[in-house]
Amino acid sequence: MAVQQIGCYRGYTDRRANNVGVSPALPASAAAALDPAERLPLWRQVFARFLPWVGVSIVVLLLSGFGTIFLIFGQPSNAGPYVHIMATTGIMMMLLFLYLIFATRRRFRDAVDCGALPEAAKSLNQIRQIVGINLLLGILTIVVGGTGRYW
Repeated sequence: MAVQQIGCYRGYTDRRANNVGVSPALPASAAAALDPAERLPLWRQVFARFLPWVGVSIVVLLLSGFGTIFLIFGQPSNAGPYVHIMATTGIMMMLLFLYLIFATRRRFRDAVDCGALPEAAKSLNQIRQIVGINLLLGILTIVVGGTGRYW
């Protein structure tokens, strides 16, 4: 991975890299086989390509979810409690994603760009924790959505 660091000042780095295609689903074995100096920049590239698609998915899910509430139920007060739980968990997941994008990922990106690998590793661990919480909320949302009408 040929990357040339041109300058790093107050969290801003101008980097020039060749376009190496990175799969959005990075195999754990590939990440584990690399040392941190290679693995953390690889994660930076993966996040740069993958997280915008997550953002698009969130917008589509929120629009379709709230659109369905208004089209099927007319107004939110006519929807069952399971619909409100699904909307609440969806909003919580969106807020966690926004925190991940605008705080945690930014710290990770800046640390990788400046070569502060211990800081980058700490931020990557925080990203993993947020993703884990979002995974649990997503499973809860699926269970509530699949069983809610039978309550």
